[in-house]
Amino acid sequence: MSDKLLYKDESYFVIGLCMDVHNELGKGFSESVYADALEIELGINGVPYQKEVNYRINYKGKVLKHHYYADFVIDNKIILELKAIEKIASGHVK
Repeated sequence: MSDKLLYKDESYFVIGLCMDVHNELGKGFSESVYADALEIELGINGVPYQKEVNYRINYKGKVLKHHYYADFVIDNKIILELKAIEKIASGHVK
């Protein structure tokens, strides 16, 4: 999978920040708690980001009623979805 990453260095750096959050807080919190902590890490490390970005979805020329909400968009390049789960399944990776 790592061969297919468009922004490999940036992705690994952000994953490292996520691991820092996990190592500090441990498991058992909601996604919103981890998001708040990650927002602090991104700020401390000077990583440009947007939180809770809303995307309209177009289907066959029509805008759908429901939107896609990205937890974070890192440097206008990487969409980051947080998951507070026991184990990552293949369906979580996009």
